[in-house]
Amino acid sequence: MSLNYPTSIKGVVIHNGRVLLLLNERDEWDLPGGRPEPGEEHRAALVREVREETGLAVEVGALVDEHLFEVLPQRFVRIAAYACTLETDGTIALSPEHREACWVALTALGERIAGRLVPAGYLGAIRQAACQPLSP
Repeated sequence: MSLNYPTSIKGVVIHNGRVLLLLNERDEWDLPGGRPEPGEEHRAALVREVREETGLAVEVGALVDEHLFEVLPQRFVRIAAYACTLETDGTIALSPEHREACWVALTALGERIAGRLVPAGYLGAIRQAACQPLSP
């Protein structure tokens, strides 16, 4: 993948057969995560981002997917998605970055959830994470 694109680190948080999705400002389902700070290791960035966006503590496992995502027309971001598990059960404390959070059963996943798009790259990452052992 080209290094010319900004990178966004995403967490596929799976708990009790469900995956965590967040509704973003584009009215699409998103995975928690974001851009690492300069020099910040990807897994550390993901732990920080998930806590900031949801209030949840996660353990980051294996890299399950990398792909380019067209966020807006002709604006691409390199997505690096990691399998994650919750460190402890907790209530979601949603940040202002997202409008809604939901846990979706892995068996109910599709390109639309509650009428809103789940980007294909995220669906692929979720399916990969569901099949992966959770060790880094």
